[in-house]
Amino acid sequence: MPYYYYGYGFDGWFWIVILMAVVCMIAQGNVTATFNRYSKVANSRGYTGADVAKMLLQQNGIYDVTVEHVRGNLTDHYDPVKKVLRLSDTVYNSRSVAALGVAAHETGHAVQHAKGYAPLKLRSAIFPVVNFSSRIAMPLFIIGLLIGAMINSYSLALAGAILFAVVVAFQIITLPVEFNASSRALRMLEDYNYLDTGEVAGARKVLSAAAMTYVAAAAASLVQLLRLLAIIGVGRRRD
Repeated sequence: MPYYYYGYGFDGWFWIVILMAVVCMIAQGNVTATFNRYSKVANSRGYTGADVAKMLLQQNGIYDVTVEHVRGNLTDHYDPVKKVLRLSDTVYNSRSVAALGVAAHETGHAVQHAKGYAPLKLRSAIFPVVNFSSRIAMPLFIIGLLIGAMINSYSLALAGAILFAVVVAFQIITLPVEFNASSRALRMLEDYNYLDTGEVAGARKVLSAAAMTYVAAAAASLVQLLRLLAIIGVGRRRD
């Protein structure tokens, strides 16, 4: 019965997955709390997030990327296809230390793109595959389990697990991309004197908290992948 494969014998994996989900929620909560804390601290030079993003682009010789306002909270991102750096409501016009850190981080992605940073190129190249895999992996895995229990073949479930592995690979590749963007951001903020030493420390805390969400998400997905493979392995042995 399909229920069996999620029952006894997988309790350990199940609770590890739950634990990782809790870790992800804690990491996300820490980002919000840290950002909110430093969003109340204005930078001493009076720059907005949009000001810093535009100036950093020019100082890095990037003139074909535009800076736009996008609705939402922490919805900031760099679009390498359209070459648009989008800053959220809490960053675009804000003069906070947190806003400048986030704006510089997204600018760091634009700099990566301009310089041909290898991990970013790889992530962009596999994104279409990941977009497909993320939608179909789990439905395919579940259908594969149901069919496998009847015909004693788990090839379809394994295919679902492999597609999920592509998503995990994408998340792992994302780690150096995000850490490098944050490193570039902090260096630029300090080198170009947009923040003083104490303010840079605040921006570092914001970006470090954000980076931990990527680490937690990648770890949680890896655990889930191992659980899927374990489910397939036990199903085969039982049959």
